[in-house]
Amino acid sequence: MGASGVLMPRIVEPTPQTIEAAAATLRAGGVVAFPTETVYGLGADTFSPRGLDRVYELKQRPADNPLIAHVLGPPGAQRLTSGWDTRCEVLTQRFWPGPLTLVLPRALSVPARATAGRPSVAIRCPRHPIARDLIDALGDPISAPSANRSGHVSATSAGDVADEFADVERLMVLDGGPCAVGLESTVLDLTRPEPRILRPGSVTRMELLALLGPVRAEPVERQEASPGTSSRHYAPNTPAELVTAEQLAARLRDASEPAVVLCFDRRQVPPPHTAIEMPQGAGDYAKQLYASLRRADAMKRVVILIEQPPGSNDVWLAILDRLRRATA
Repeated sequence: MGASGVLMPRIVEPTPQTIEAAAATLRAGGVVAFPTETVYGLGADTFSPRGLDRVYELKQRPADNPLIAHVLGPPGAQRLTSGWDTRCEVLTQRFWPGPLTLVLPRALSVPARATAGRPSVAIRCPRHPIARDLIDALGDPISAPSANRSGHVSATSAGDVADEFADVERLMVLDGGPCAVGLESTVLDLTRPEPRILRPGSVTRMELLALLGPVRAEPVERQEASPGTSSRHYAPNTPAELVTAEQLAARLRDASEPAVVLCFDRRQVPPPHTAIEMPQGAGDYAKQLYASLRRADAMKRVVILIEQPPGSNDVWLAILDRLRRATA
């Protein structure tokens, strides 16, 4: 209970009635947390400046960091952009609904607040049925960043959202269970002749190359403001370090206090340290990453040590991108 006696965030089962109630909240300029296949989102009606302001306020998001507009498909996306082209058609036929965000020229009808004042707009078509039901019930796109405070670890369950916003009264959280992908969408900039990946994700550069030809993977230090591209992001409150397997052994041997370790083999972590064993496969690792970081953070140790993944395919590179930001 809050100081006023009002219950904190409400985790609700998604039914036709609760989804309509959530849509009504969005129409009234409110905010709702909802699941997607990537992470949970904190959403407002794209055309509601009041709702958009509330998203920025609750998330404590920098004013220059744009939001992603979630739509049901290409017709909804075309409402938001003046730059829909054949590349969009090819990409959306292959990857939508799914974890690919397209950055395109913004239509004049889109509020500047939804794009952090930029002339471009980020658009995604989620695959999660609850997200789709909510967009359908609202009848407008939903602009949403991840449902966590700015810079913190993303939420991949309704419980994570409620914990993150425990001080926010009456926030409705639609419970869609654990997220299936667990890693934020790939963000692809199509505002220039050569496509650029602004944020890596589970839609890989090789998949994009096969459809589009040359695609640039923008280095972190040269990325423009785009959802999830600040140098420190996805970070637990506990200091975290990314280490190789060799460095891990030395750090544990020399540690003066117990650490919590995200590793691939718990046998390499002796007492009094605590191991959280991570999957060997990139997809399973991505799905469990944020939940594991939150679990480690809750242990309130002096440090979280994260064993660097050994893989080098595009999904591992996306995971490494998140780990580097989390430990920056």
